[in-house]
Amino acid sequence: MKKILGIIFCVILMAFKSADDKVTVFLIGDSTCANKAPADSPETGWGMVFPNYFNEAVQVQNHAVNGRSTKSFITEKRWDAVSQQLKKGDWVLIQFGHNDQKINDSTRYAAPQTTYRNNLIKFINETRAKGANPVLITPVMRRKFDSNGQFVDQHGEYPAVVKAVAKEFGVALIDLHAKSKAVIEQHGIEGSKKLFMHYIGGVFGKFPKGVTDDTHFSKYGASVMASLVAEGVVEANVGLKSFLKKSEFHEKYEFELPKYYTPVFKKDTFNIIRYGAKSNGITLNTEAINHAITICAESGGGTVLIPSGLWLTGPVVLKSNVNLHVAKGAILQFSRNIDDYPIIATTWEGEEAYRCQAPISGVDLIDIGLTGEGVIDGGGDVWRAIQKRKQTEPQWKKLIKSGGVLDEEQNTWYPNEQSRKGAKVVGGTKLTNGKTAKDYEDIKGFLRPNMLSLTRCKFILLENIHLQNSPAWTIHPLLCDHITMRNVDVKNYWYAQNSDGVDLESCRNGIMENCTFDTGDDGITIKSGRDEQGRKRGVPTENFIIKDCKVYHAHGGFVIGSEMSGGVRNMYVSNCSFLGTDVGLRFKTARGRGGIVENIYVNNIQMTEIVGDAVLFDMYYAKKDPIALNGESDELPEMDAQPLSEATPQFRDFYVTNINCLGAETGIKVRGLPEMSVKNVLIENAVLQVNTGLLCIEAENISLKNVTLITKDKTTMQVQNSKNISLDDIRYENAEVLLKISGERSQGIKLSNTNTSKAKKEVEFGKKVSKNIYSNYSNQK
Repeated sequence: MKKILGIIFCVILMAFKSADDKVTVFLIGDSTCANKAPADSPETGWGMVFPNYFNEAVQVQNHAVNGRSTKSFITEKRWDAVSQQLKKGDWVLIQFGHNDQKINDSTRYAAPQTTYRNNLIKFINETRAKGANPVLITPVMRRKFDSNGQFVDQHGEYPAVVKAVAKEFGVALIDLHAKSKAVIEQHGIEGSKKLFMHYIGGVFGKFPKGVTDDTHFSKYGASVMASLVAEGVVEANVGLKSFLKKSEFHEKYEFELPKYYTPVFKKDTFNIIRYGAKSNGITLNTEAINHAITICAESGGGTVLIPSGLWLTGPVVLKSNVNLHVAKGAILQFSRNIDDYPIIATTWEGEEAYRCQAPISGVDLIDIGLTGEGVIDGGGDVWRAIQKRKQTEPQWKKLIKSGGVLDEEQNTWYPNEQSRKGAKVVGGTKLTNGKTAKDYEDIKGFLRPNMLSLTRCKFILLENIHLQNSPAWTIHPLLCDHITMRNVDVKNYWYAQNSDGVDLESCRNGIMENCTFDTGDDGITIKSGRDEQGRKRGVPTENFIIKDCKVYHAHGGFVIGSEMSGGVRNMYVSNCSFLGTDVGLRFKTARGRGGIVENIYVNNIQMTEIVGDAVLFDMYYAKKDPIALNGESDELPEMDAQPLSEATPQFRDFYVTNINCLGAETGIKVRGLPEMSVKNVLIENAVLQVNTGLLCIEAENISLKNVTLITKDKTTMQVQNSKNISLDDIRYENAEVLLKISGERSQGIKLSNTNTSKAKKEVEFGKKVSKNIYSNYSNQK
C-alpha cells in the first residue's frame, strides 16, 4: 500500500513540475485580444483562439482586458501582476493602441511619441530583466471604409511608434496593423462585416436588438486575427516559433488551416402549417412552403420549420437569413411530376445550360441554412435513365414492366419519350447555341436537375440533414463562399448516373465533417468549371477542410475533377474511410480542361474493397475508364505529346500520408501526359494490399516513403517515362521483379533503404533505357 501511495505522490509531483516547466506566453493588451465571458457571445478576442495554435509545452495566460491602454494597464497594477510571474524563457506579447488614443480620457490617454512610447519601453525592459522575451504587436485595425469604398486607417501615429521602438530596442515585431488591413480589404466592404460584430436582433441574448460593432471580433474574425499573429511569430523567426502546433498535414502549422464563417439565425420560427401546408402525401405544398420562406425573410429571417410528417412539394426557393429546418420524423418529398419543374438557365457539369429547376435552390443569397434530422427525397427515379448492365435480369424485367421506353439497342431504359429524345440531342443544352428554354420543352424529361443548387451564395450551413434519391448531383454549391457542412447523409441508388454526393464548384472557404455518402457516382467531388468556360470564369475551389467522412458505394471517395478548369488548391482531407468505392483518392482531368490542381493535403485514409485504384492521378479521363470492363485491357492508350496551351491541365504538389487499403486492383497509379507530367507527389506511410503495386507513367518528382505494397502481380512497381522518382523504404512480399523501368525518357530513378533480397530480380530495364538512370542506395541488398 505504501508503495502504491508513493507512486501516486510521484505522479502528482511530476504533474506539478511539468506545469512549472512549461513556457508561459503572456498576452497583454485591450479588448481585441481579451477573454470574453459566455454571456458576451458572439464577441471573441483573438487571444481566446491563440492558445489553440501552440503545443503542450506552452501555456498561455491572457491578461488583456477590455478598454485598457498602456497607461491604465500600468496604473491598475495589471502589469505588476504579469511581471511578478515572469521567468526566464517566457514570452510577453504586447498589443495596445486602441484606447491610448482616447484624448478626452485622462486615465487612458497616452500620447504616441511620449507616454505611449515610454510605456512600451517599460514593458520591454522589465520583461528582459526577468530573462523573458518581449514581442511588440502593432494595433489591430478597426473596420472603416469611406464613401468611395476605400479603407480608412484610424490609428494615427501609434503603429509607427511600435515599429520604431521595436527597431530601436531589437524587439521582435508582429505588424498586425498591416496584416489585419490586408485581410479586411480582401474580405471587402460587406464580407468584412463577418470579421466583426454585425448581427441582426433576436440571435444573441446580449444584443436583443442586434449589434453593429467594427472594433470587436466575431468568433470567425478572432480566429483569423489569431492566425495572423501566429503567422507573424513564424515570420519574425523567434524562439516562440518552435512551440507552434504542427497540424496533421505535411509541414503545415495548425494556424495555417482554412478559416470559415458559420451563419447564425434568429430564433423566430415559421411553421409551414400556419401557411396552409398539409401532411398527407397528396397535397402539393409548394406554395405554402415558399410563402413561409418569403414571410420569414421579410421579417428579418429565422427558421422555417418542416414538422414531422410527409410533405409533398415542388421546387423550394431559399432566401437570405432563412434556415429551412426539416425536423426529425419529417419527409420532404419532391414531386415526381416533371411539369412541376420549369426549365431555367443554370449550369450542367461545369457549363452554362438549360435544365429543369432544382428541387431546392438559391441564388445570390447571404446566411442560409438547411438543417434538421429529417429526410429530403428528390424523386429522382422519374428522371433517370438506367443501363441494363447495372441491373440484374429480374430487376431489368421489372423496370421494363413499370413503363418507360428503351433505346434502339435495348440496353438503356428511359422513364419517358422526352428523356430518350433528349439523349440524342447533338450539342446538349448549352446556353451558347442560340436557343431558349421553350426550345427544349419537347425534351423536358431529359433535363434532370441537381437536387440542391446554390449559386453565388455566402455563409451556408448544411447540418444533420439526410438527402436521398437525387435526379443528378445531390449537393451543388457553385461560386459560393464559407460553407459549413456537418453530419450530412447522402444516399442514392448505386446505378444512378451523375448522382454525385457533393460537388463543390468554384467555392471558397469551408468545412465538411462527419458526412456520409452512398451514391451512384463520385462521393466527395471538387470542381471548378469545364474547359473554356471554366478557364474564363477562373475561380478555383480552395481552402476547404474535409474530415471524418465515410464514402460507401461511389465511383470515387475523394475526387478532384474532371471539370477543374478554374483550378483547385489548398484542400485538407483527413480521417476519411472509403468502403467499396470504385476508386479511393481520384484525381482526374483531360486535355482541353486546363487549370491547375495544387497544394492538396491528404492524411489518414482507410480503404477497403476498392474496385479499381486506391490512389489515382489520371490525366486521361474519358479516354480510359479507371476500371477495365468485360475483360478490356487496362493498358494506357498510345498518345503523342501535344503543344502546351491554356487548355493543358496541371497536377502538382500533392501530399498523401498515412493511408491503408485492403483490396484494390492497383495501389498507386499515376498517368500524366507526355507534354505535362504529374509533378511533386509525396506518398508516405502507406500499407496497400492490392493486385498491382505502383504504376507510374509520365510523372516527375514522385516520392514514395515507407510504403508497403503487398501485391499479386509478379512485378511490384513499374515506372515509365518518368524522372526524379524516389522510392524510399519500400516493403513488399516475394516478387519476381521489384521494379521495372521503361520508356526512353525515364531518368533519375532512386531506390533507398529497401531490402531487395526478397525479389528474384531487383530491377528490369525496358528497351532504350540506360542502366545509368537507376541508383540503389539501400543498406541491405
